[in-house]
Amino acid sequence: MTENKRKLKIAFNSPVVLGFTGLCLFALILNYITGGASNTRFFSVYRSSLLSPLTYLRLFGHVAGHAGMDHFLGNSMLILVVGPLLEEKYGSSNILFVILATALGTGVVHMVFFPHSALLGASGVVFAFIMLSSFTCVREREIPLTFILVALLYIGGQVYEGLFVKSNISNLTHILGGLMGAGLGYIMHKGKMNRY
Repeated sequence: MTENKRKLKIAFNSPVVLGFTGLCLFALILNYITGGASNTRFFSVYRSSLLSPLTYLRLFGHVAGHAGMDHFLGNSMLILVVGPLLEEKYGSSNILFVILATALGTGVVHMVFFPHSALLGASGVVFAFIMLSSFTCVREREIPLTFILVALLYIGGQVYEGLFVKSNISNLTHILGGLMGAGLGYIMHKGKMNRY
């Protein structure tokens, strides 16, 4: 009698999320090697000349940069937990669009309203993913209670911290990321419902 033995193998289950996390890790290692120069040049967004091609690279690249290992781990853990579920539900191209749109949106707002500081990190993407995840169980003509609670807890908490807690955390980036995730989640979910 022969037994059908199946070998376990590692599945590359979420290419966009894994690729993005890998890019963030690469940027972190490069930042350590260059003593912070790579973050300043490529992986932070700040007001700079619109004639420089690096300005446009930084508008997207800032979400890959992190100030240190704790910053990277905090963002990456949430992305790796929530991201694969979203990528499976919405597809890789939509999740890539969410990451790029969030990077561009938060980058432009930061350049316009905070000209004397630099922004880096994937926390805007994290908040976009968190808000997007609350749309996974939406039915037509319903607003999930989970969405309302997530919005109140995460976005409300960021508004409170932005007003009353002094820190180096960009609460506006978190709020914008969350709003972009909610908006894109609504649009993508509405598109899926219209196909049925």
